[in-house]
Amino acid sequence: MTYRVCLVCMGNICRSPMAEVVLRQTLAGRGLGDRVTVESAGTGEWHVGDPMDERALDILARHGYDGSVHRARQFAGDWFARYDLVLAMDRDNLATLRRMAPYEVEVRLFRSFDPAAPEGAEVPDPYYGGTEGFEEVLALVRAASEGVAKHIADEID
Repeated sequence: MTYRVCLVCMGNICRSPMAEVVLRQTLAGRGLGDRVTVESAGTGEWHVGDPMDERALDILARHGYDGSVHRARQFAGDWFARYDLVLAMDRDNLATLRRMAPYEVEVRLFRSFDPAAPEGAEVPDPYYGGTEGFEEVLALVRAASEGVAKHIADEID
């Protein structure tokens, strides 16, 4: 059986695809890559079909990650049944996902898996800023990905 995760932000071109790429590599490094499917989506429709933001791609590439195959998608309410874990990048997207859910389903903040993060911590949207925002997102995503990977390992073992 494959464990399935979806990471969700607003437009699916910055935060959630960066987290998807990093989490996938983190899981592969733990030997879980063939047992876990990691995907991402946005709550909005603006960027559906678009590649990842160039700044996100650049930061990922500088740190040894490849996000070149990503294409933005919009999360739909009937997708909840597909996933074992749905993680939002911020509280606004968390609230949107909870309103969309056709039944009671656990949706959590991505950073809730980072033991160093305060309660309610979010991954900030770097879209309207510069390169430093994307660097910050990568650092936050890396830290939370370790916790997510540990959680998944505990769930499937």
